[in-house]
Amino acid sequence: MAAGDAVQVRPARRSLRPLASGATLVTVLVLLFGLPWWTLMVAARWPAPVVAAGTAVFVVALAAFPALMVLGHGRRRLDAAARAGDTLLGLVWILFVWALLGNVARLALAAAGVADPVRSRAVAIGAAAVSVVLAIWGYAEAMRVPRVRRVDVTVDRLGAGLDGVRVALLTDTHYGPIDRAGWSARTIEVVNGLAPDIVCHTGDIADGTVDQRREQAAPLGAVRARLARVYVTGNHEYYGEAQGWVDHMRVLGWEPLHNRHVVVERDGARLIVAGVDDATAASSGVAGHRADHTAALAGADPGLPVLLLAHQPKQIGAAVAAGVDLQLSGHTHGGQMWPFHYLVRIDQPVVQGLSRHGRTQLYTSRGTGFWGPPFRIFAPSEITLLTLRAG
Repeated sequence: MAAGDAVQVRPARRSLRPLASGATLVTVLVLLFGLPWWTLMVAARWPAPVVAAGTAVFVVALAAFPALMVLGHGRRRLDAAARAGDTLLGLVWILFVWALLGNVARLALAAAGVADPVRSRAVAIGAAAVSVVLAIWGYAEAMRVPRVRRVDVTVDRLGAGLDGVRVALLTDTHYGPIDRAGWSARTIEVVNGLAPDIVCHTGDIADGTVDQRREQAAPLGAVRARLARVYVTGNHEYYGEAQGWVDHMRVLGWEPLHNRHVVVERDGARLIVAGVDDATAASSGVAGHRADHTAALAGADPGLPVLLLAHQPKQIGAAVAAGVDLQLSGHTHGGQMWPFHYLVRIDQPVVQGLSRHGRTQLYTSRGTGFWGPPFRIFAPSEITLLTLRAG
């Protein structure tokens, strides 16, 4: 190329991804708030003052929601803002779902000959009434100490000496903006009352750092187990302080299974209890964290049965390849707020309960706590007591 030749430089194209993401977010928010507003206010043809007052409430809520979420879950992490934003998200989701179902019912009422405005007002009142009832009930369900869910699991390779071994499973405690230290203590009392041999926590201990949630997590140190207390990370640890939680659980007397295993024994029978990091660990940027089944089972006797802790059910494929007998997972919350479980099912192979994947079995807990909105609707929390039976 000659010195005088002109060089044409094409201007770099700006990525459209942020614009598309912003447009998607705006669309979702408009639908989420707009459908309940239209159903409860506009379509019902209430008197103008009622519509104006209701519209003002929806506009304020829509304007406040993004700010609350940024303040509560962004860099500042203000718990008061997070509590308000999460609660608002839960309430508007409930209203959206029942406004949508109410509009389906509107078609049936129209077919039955019910005219407006009676038809639309009946839909509005019905959707609002159901939403209020479900919000109150769902909040009570979220805040209560979880019920015990008892499950028997036959493990073909389990030795007779370990027949009947009791495994208590905690997961997704999500200690967060709502102070649940008392709830945590009462939950651990229930766990200890089950007289478990092994207690497992499959991650998502908290939303926040150890310093922020130390008091809420403290009762975990009082857990009693005859053979082992074991823990693996969940995806939420990687939003905050993953290694900090691994270290803190060790301080509390738990055995973090950071891609490693322990062997428990009773009456001459042995069981490998292994754990892997969450599926998101590799992309988190936290040094030394990634799900590694090979490392977790390195040096293990291939003739012994394997109980694996892995936060997400979709980690089951690697567990099957590794010859695991039973994987324990959480993450899904059972959907937490109906009908969100249909969306969870797109991402995960199982939403809750015991399932079989070839020779490997998977138990997916609905979770012990809750994330975000303080509501559980048709997806109750649980403390799981699994009794392992020899095949």
